[in-house]
Amino acid sequence: MADLSQTPANVKVMAGSARVLISQAGESITQGQPVYLATDNKWYRCDANDGAIKANCDGIALTSAATNGFFVRALPGSDVDVGATLVIGETYIVSINVGAIAPIGDLVSASFVTPLGVAIAATTLRFNPKPSGIQRAA
Repeated sequence: MADLSQTPANVKVMAGSARVLISQAGESITQGQPVYLATDNKWYRCDANDGAIKANCDGIALTSAATNGFFVRALPGSDVDVGATLVIGETYIVSINVGAIAPIGDLVSASFVTPLGVAIAATTLRFNPKPSGIQRAA
């Protein structure tokens, strides 16, 4: 499999589960990208290949932002239309590619394991991240 092929314009939080906050971006962020909070109190795109902190997802961008701009992010507990086709019941993770989401089967050795949630519909992820801080063994 491969990273989700997302259409940013289709990313949205589903009615009835909306838990969102406005946050400041530390870099350019696109709708649908998983994000983490850095020590400068700004948000960056997640990366499972570059340390536990960068894999520590705590939001999905619902709007885009330029560096130092503001964006809306979905909080854990939200159902998010990620703008891509999902397999119902599949677990999705922070990808080894910066700012991307992948099915759990794409997990590779030495990447940090962060399940983002489970698909509850063809485009909807029940966003409930579980950063582990653990690297997959070889």
